[in-house]
Amino acid sequence: MSIENTLSEIRDINLNYLMLAQQMIREDKPSAIFRLGISKDIANLIDSLSNSQLTKLANAQMMLARFRFDDCSILNMLTSYNKDSALTNAHAVMLMANQPVEAIA
Repeated sequence: MSIENTLSEIRDINLNYLMLAQQMIREDKPSAIFRLGISKDIANLIDSLSNSQLTKLANAQMMLARFRFDDCSILNMLTSYNKDSALTNAHAVMLMANQPVEAIA
């Protein structure tokens, strides 16, 4: 994959992520803050962005979304087969919820 294709894919992912995040925030802000792992200030900022601003932000040459698990055990819980997957997923969600909220620096 060429660098141009990679950057184009990143832009597409960023725009889709920002549009989904904005929709989630507008529909249910507390739930969106939890699910996206962002602060209330960042949620308010994303909510206030125009389509033009979303597009401009999506053009960053880096991924705006990131994995919320830095610990392999959480990834293993979410991907490994388990008879009680609902309990495993709930446990993983609780572990991720205890992680600090991300902020744009």
